[in-house]
Amino acid sequence: MPISDIPIFSMLRTRMQWHQERQKVLAENVANSDTPHFRARDLKPLDFGSQVQRAGQVRVASTNPAHITGSAATGAFPAERNNKFDVRPGGNAVNLEDEMMKVAANQMDYQAATSLYSRSMGLFRVALGKR
Repeated sequence: MPISDIPIFSMLRTRMQWHQERQKVLAENVANSDTPHFRARDLKPLDFGSQVQRAGQVRVASTNPAHITGSAATGAFPAERNNKFDVRPGGNAVNLEDEMMKVAANQMDYQAATSLYSRSMGLFRVALGKR
C-alpha cells in the first residue's frame, strides 16, 4: 500500500496544497492594493469534515448514553468579510492589515500541517525500524 493511499497523508497533502493556493491569492491581493476597482479575493475554506467522512476511517463512538453529543457548526460567523464599507475613493477594497493577518494565519496553519505530516512519517519510520 503506497503512503499516498493512507487517508491522513492524503488529507494533510490536500490541506498543504490549499494553503499554497491561498498564499498565492493573498499575495495577489496585497500586490493589487493600489489597483483601482480591485476587490480582495479569498479561497473557500477547505471542508476537512467531508474529507474525513470520505476516508471513512475516523468515527466517533458513543459508548455511554450519558455522553454529550456533538453538534454541527451553526455558521454564526460569516466565512468572508463584507468589504462594501472598506472601499476607497478609487474603488479599491483591499485592506492591507486584514490581508497581512490572513497571510500570517495561513503561514501558521501551513507549518502545522507540514509538522503533522513529517511527524506521521517519523512514526512510520519507527514502526518499520528505520529510525
